[in-house]
Amino acid sequence: MKVKNSTQIRSLRTHQAITLSLLFLAGVVNFFDRSSLSIANTTIRAEIHLNAAQMGWLLSAFSLAYGFAQLPLIGLLDRAGTRSVLGAGLAVWSAAQLLTGYVRSLPSFLVLRVLLGVGEAPFYPSGIRSVREWFTTDTRGRATAVMSMSQTLGLAVAPPLLTWLMLGIGWRAMFVALGVSGLVVAAAWIALHRARRDTAFRQNDVETTASHDNVWKALLRQRTVWGMMLGFGGINYTNWLYTAWLPGYLQAERHLSLAKSGWVAAVPFLAGAFGMISSGTLADRLARSGVPLTTVHRRNIVAGMIVSAISTFVVARSHSTVAAVAGISMALFFIHFAGTSGWGYAQAISPRRYVASLSALQNFASFMIASAAPVLTGWLLDHTQSFTIALGVCSAVTLLGALSYGTLAAPSGMHLTGEADQENVHT
Repeated sequence: MKVKNSTQIRSLRTHQAITLSLLFLAGVVNFFDRSSLSIANTTIRAEIHLNAAQMGWLLSAFSLAYGFAQLPLIGLLDRAGTRSVLGAGLAVWSAAQLLTGYVRSLPSFLVLRVLLGVGEAPFYPSGIRSVREWFTTDTRGRATAVMSMSQTLGLAVAPPLLTWLMLGIGWRAMFVALGVSGLVVAAAWIALHRARRDTAFRQNDVETTASHDNVWKALLRQRTVWGMMLGFGGINYTNWLYTAWLPGYLQAERHLSLAKSGWVAAVPFLAGAFGMISSGTLADRLARSGVPLTTVHRRNIVAGMIVSAISTFVVARSHSTVAAVAGISMALFFIHFAGTSGWGYAQAISPRRYVASLSALQNFASFMIASAAPVLTGWLLDHTQSFTIALGVCSAVTLLGALSYGTLAAPSGMHLTGEADQENVHT
C-alpha cells in the first residue's frame, strides 16, 4: 500500500513510533537483565560460594542458550510473526529473571540463566525485521541505531541504578523487580504492536515466505553469510566481554568500590550509545547521497572493528584508571559503531523475506564465538590474577572478525534471489 494522504502518513508514523518505542523499552529491559548478574557478580559469588570460573560459566550459560535459541527462529518469525514470538520471549525471559531472585544453588541458577537466554533470543531478529518492515532505506539506519541504543543506554544506566537498587533492597529483590518490569513490557508489546502484514499498510501482493528447509539452504550456501556469521562473532566477543566483566574489572584490576565502579562503568557504555547513533546517522546521510548501503555498512564495520581492537589492546597496557576507562570507552564506541552497521548490512544485503532468518543465523554464530569470552576471561583471571591476557585475546578475535568482513562477507558473494526486494514504506 502506497502512502498518499496526510491521514495515511499520520497512521504510518504512529505505527513506526509505537514499534520503535516498544523495541527501545524491550531493549532496555533486555540489557538490564543481562547486566544484572555482572553488577551483582562479587556479591553473589560471596553468598553462593562461587569462584571466578563458575561465575564465567553462569555468564556463558546465558550466551550459549541465547545463541542456540536463534536456530528455531529461522523461518519461525516469518510464519508466526514478530508480535507473538517476541511477546512470548519477553514473558519467558522476564519470568526467569524474576525467579532468579530465589535461587540457592549453582544448578538452579544455571537453569534460569538458560531460560533467560532462550527468552531473550527473539529480540534482535524480531527488531531487525520490524525496522525493515516499517522504515525506508534512508531512515532505517537511525531506526536501527535507536533500537540498538537501548542496549548501551541500558548498560550505561544499569551499573549505577542496579548498584543503588542492590545496596538498597538486596540482589534478590533486584532480580524480582527487573522480572516484573519485563512482564509489563511484554503485555504492552502484545497489546500495541502490529506487524505490517496485519495492517492496512500490507503490500498488495502477498509476501513470499520460503519453507523452513529452503531458508536454511538459501542462507548456508552463501559465502557472504558465513563471513557475516564469523565477523559478527568478533563484534559480540568484545561486547560480551565488557558486558560481563567490566564491573568486575574495575573492582579487581582498578580497585574501585562496588558503589564507585557502578558509576564509572556507565561512561564506556554511554560512549557505545554515541557510537551507535553516529553509525546510523552516517549511514542514512550516505544513503541519501546515493552511496550503496552495502558499501556504507561494510566500511563502517571493518573500520570500527579495527579501531576497537586497537583500543582494547591499549586498555591491557594502561597504568591508570583514567587511561583504562578512556580506552574501554573508545573500544565500545567503535565496536557499537561497527555492530550497528552489522545489523544494517544484514538488512541491506538480504531480501525482506530472509532478513529475520539471516539476523537469527548471524546472532547464533556470533554468540557461539562470544560465549567463550566470559568463561575464558574467568579462567584466565583465576590462573593469572589479571585481565591482561584476556584483553589481548579479545583484541585478536576482533581483528579476525574485521578480516572476515573484509574478505568473505563481500556483497558480490550474496545470491539469495534474482529479484530486488521492493521497498514497503513510502513517506
